Amino acid sequence: MKLVVGHLYPDYLNIYADRGNIAVLARRAAWRGHELEVRPLSVGDEIPREGVDIFYVGGGQDREQALVAPDFAAKGGALRVALDRGAALLAVCGGYQLLGRFYRDTNGVEQPGLGLFAHETVAGETRMIGDVLLECELEPGERRTLAGFENHAGRTRLDPGATPLGRVVAGFGNDGESGYEGCRLGLALGTYLHGPLLPRNPWLADWLLARALERRGESPDLAPLPDDLEREAHEVAARRAHERGGRA
Repeated sequence: MKLVVGHLYPDYLNIYADRGNIAVLARRAAWRGHELEVRPLSVGDEIPREGVDIFYVGGGQDREQALVAPDFAAKGGALRVALDRGAALLAVCGGYQLLGRFYRDTNGVEQPGLGLFAHETVAGETRMIGDVLLECELEPGERRTLAGFENHAGRTRLDPGATPLGRVVAGFGNDGESGYEGCRLGLALGTYLHGPLLPRNPWLADWLLARALERRGESPDLAPLPDDLEREAHEVAARRAHERGGRA
């Protein structure tokens, strides 16, 4: 089975080793006998409403976010159609911020967002940096932990009723106050966790691949892999997060 990832703005939003997330998806798909095609989609490119199984957008600094924000906002309609037709999405850090209504930087300049997620982000005076651990439940009754690294000045505040990606066990999360991190809308996930995220949390990579297979009409059941190193990486990150002394 050939699966397709639409990598949004890889030439702009590509810091914090987030390209590693694409590498993990490709490798874990290949180990199960599936091919992963990565299609770069940048400024001026149309978002396919069909044919892409997973969209991915990474992080960038304020300058790069400002360069892509108008183009990204204009793509909102096409992206919504693709998600309504079964595509999944993972957005990290700067990409996550731009999926809300707006991002206001440290100079007070407001960058337009897509409005996919019900949140707004305003840059604070200090950065929130360190290992972070979440508890989340993507499937009913199945609680898992996500471990990663956060480094952001943005304070993202979810609207009442919006669904966070997870509850903060240790770290700052969206704003350092609410106890929540990220946002989820159906198969669209947004988070500040990078470092990159998926090597430390292979179960999330497999969740995305399973959704891609479902979209293709295939069984989402994936053969287990020997994830000893991945589990160790997760445990190390989780331990460091716990050593921060709980939610900041």
